[in-house]
Amino acid sequence: MRKLLVTIDGTEFHVQVPETPDADGFYTIVVNEQPMRAALSSLADSEVLEWAMVDTHPYELQIDHELRWIQSRHGRHNVQVRDQDSRIYHPRSHDGRIKAPIPGIVVRVLVDVGQEVELDQPLLVLEAMKMENEIRATRAGRIASLNATPGRAVQLGTLLAEIV
Repeated sequence: MRKLLVTIDGTEFHVQVPETPDADGFYTIVVNEQPMRAALSSLADSEVLEWAMVDTHPYELQIDHELRWIQSRHGRHNVQVRDQDSRIYHPRSHDGRIKAPIPGIVVRVLVDVGQEVELDQPLLVLEAMKMENEIRATRAGRIASLNATPGRAVQLGTLLAEIV
């Protein structure tokens, strides 16, 4: 069971998420000690609305792949996710260091060392809980180092690449 501290617009939620879904594809998650069943569609494209089912209530969402915000019919909400099993919290860096925003497995690497990249260009794909998350450049520049290979497991805050 993964333990997360999720902050949405300044409100903290203690969330426990199992590694695998139930037989029907739903996850039995616990939010602030309240169990609920949830399912989420694939996060393949942040420009497309995704759907989520929480208990019996459907929701349409747009989710930033770096988990900085979630857009719902009620507006855009700032999000911060902290893996409570990780001893050190690594906030998102604006200095060209690209760190894993969530624990997962590197599925694809889309750039090479020395390659010039633009702001917000996809760099790699990270899979977490069977959802693919596109990790994007936080600034324009050149890839100085790349510490990601397909199949590599990474923890929250793992340095994946550096842009100079």
